[in-house]
Amino acid sequence: MPRFALTLEFDGTPFQGLQRQKHGPSVQQSVEDAAQAVTGEQVTLHSAGRTDAGVHALAMRSHFDVDSALTPFRMMGALNAHMRPDPIAVTHCEIVPDDWHARFSCVGRSYVYSIANRRAPLTLEKNRAWLVPQALDHEAMHRAAQALVGRHDFTTFRSAHCQSRDPVKSLSRLDVERDGEHVLIHAAARSFLHHQVRSMVGCLALVGLGRWAEERIEQVLLARDRQQLGLNAPPHGLYFVAADYPEDNPPEETT
Repeated sequence: MPRFALTLEFDGTPFQGLQRQKHGPSVQQSVEDAAQAVTGEQVTLHSAGRTDAGVHALAMRSHFDVDSALTPFRMMGALNAHMRPDPIAVTHCEIVPDDWHARFSCVGRSYVYSIANRRAPLTLEKNRAWLVPQALDHEAMHRAAQALVGRHDFTTFRSAHCQSRDPVKSLSRLDVERDGEHVLIHAAARSFLHHQVRSMVGCLALVGLGRWAEERIEQVLLARDRQQLGLNAPPHGLYFVAADYPEDNPPEETT
């Protein structure tokens, strides 16, 4: 049975998250319903990450198994046609080996969080960025963020509903940069805790606003106490941007 790997782009605004939910629409449900309409079979979508309600994706990697003779190109076109008008697009589709898994084969995940740092209300970016009208010191935010890079117990930055058995994660990147009126926070790790990125962003924003000293980020990390969290950034500024797999970076040949 062929395994179709998809790259999904979606606007998370109308969804209760990526995973199928009992209490509202989800990205998974939309893709699975489209696949059933195309092939006549029920499929189960597996994805590299889980996103909350309102969180977006630029390149979420997913897969499903289905007994179909469609080429990847035709599968992509058919899925996109059946998912309309839901704001989801399959931007790439391919057939992968049976032992490839969108979640379990993934060795790295990357997010970007977008803060619109301006006084004017958002129009084109409504529900796609966090509006912070007060001036942010992005350089102070970046310096403070480096205390979180590395392997740490991120209990302070995990949701009370997080299902991960271990709060220890290895954060390989947490960079803050300014692009005009936007402050962008780039985060990368093998895996993340529930709400980890949004919690880190919220605390870094307090540093940028001058409400927290830069050193406080390390202090709340070491506290390992969710009660020490200053702020959880809203979901609509968060984007899943990449999933990495071993075959994406094959080892160099040696002579």
